[in-house]
Amino acid sequence: MTNLPNFAALLEKFFTQRLMQQRQASVHTIASYRDTFKLLLEFVQRNLHKAPSALALEDIDAPLVTAFLEEQERVRGIKVRTRNLRLTALHSFFRYAAFEMPSHSEHIQRVLAIPAKRFTRALVPFLNRQEVDALLASPDQHTWSGRRDHALLLLAVQTGLRLSELTGLRREDLHFGVGAHVRVIGKGRKERCTPLSKSTRAVLAAWVREPSRAENQPLFPNARGGQLSAHGVHYLLHKHVAAAMGKCPSLKNKRVSPHVLRHTTAMDLLQAGIDCSVIALWLGHESVETTQIYLHANLTLKQEVLDWTTPPNGRPGRYKPDDRLLAFLKNLQSERLCPAAHASCY
Repeated sequence: MTNLPNFAALLEKFFTQRLMQQRQASVHTIASYRDTFKLLLEFVQRNLHKAPSALALEDIDAPLVTAFLEEQERVRGIKVRTRNLRLTALHSFFRYAAFEMPSHSEHIQRVLAIPAKRFTRALVPFLNRQEVDALLASPDQHTWSGRRDHALLLLAVQTGLRLSELTGLRREDLHFGVGAHVRVIGKGRKERCTPLSKSTRAVLAAWVREPSRAENQPLFPNARGGQLSAHGVHYLLHKHVAAAMGKCPSLKNKRVSPHVLRHTTAMDLLQAGIDCSVIALWLGHESVETTQIYLHANLTLKQEVLDWTTPPNGRPGRYKPDDRLLAFLKNLQSERLCPAAHASCY
């Protein structure tokens, strides 16, 4: 049994060589994959009573992986999307293992054959123009943090940048000359430039004139001049949404996140008649198919399609209530008769 592959060495090579060197995966991808394997190894140690460093590749088989995913849902209460993300990380590792350990292809293929779990896909949430205006008016621009928050929210809604892209922006990423734009290195380490509207350009130009609080600070720093954390952006967004509810009560029924602002950008572009392929380029989507989700949520577009067509004619019927006694008998539940029926038997 000494010829079994060493799982620990293979996993280390997967992170250092495959993810970091070859794919140059983002820190978010590496962190997500790391958390998946930490949870998996803890599960394996509890169930196989074997130290993670002593595992062989064959110890991690399809039934074990399936049991791990089921426990994640049942015990930890993760959603189906998160379960599928865990499975994606495991599939990525086993595809790498297929090249490194071709003699174990049959074992590897069984794990790769584990399907993602299907789930109900809700329509993407987004804000309408009244809600956006109320949100942008919420920050107090007489304060430093209020001016920062207003500039950040405006840029997010106008450009549709991801949360990690917003927090990672530097001042040199802004270009205010002819063809004003913001430059980001997005998902998959792809560079893209997004144009800035006249109002966004004016707000950002005023913001970058604010005195720096630290050397080499990001475009939207925290109070100490460091980079805003994801939690910090969620906090300030939640604060301003709560304040905007007074002017726009419809916000009470919406769970607003930084990604909802990204969805809002896409819906604005779609409702303006922009083609999906252009929206995909704007948002930095890998495939146009990813952008199709906004078509399903665009009720305005569907109404326009209905207006362009000639739907079949129908005739409304007239409601005629039943006789009162017949209605009583139809609505009478059989279980209500049981006590009386039993009583009559005696």
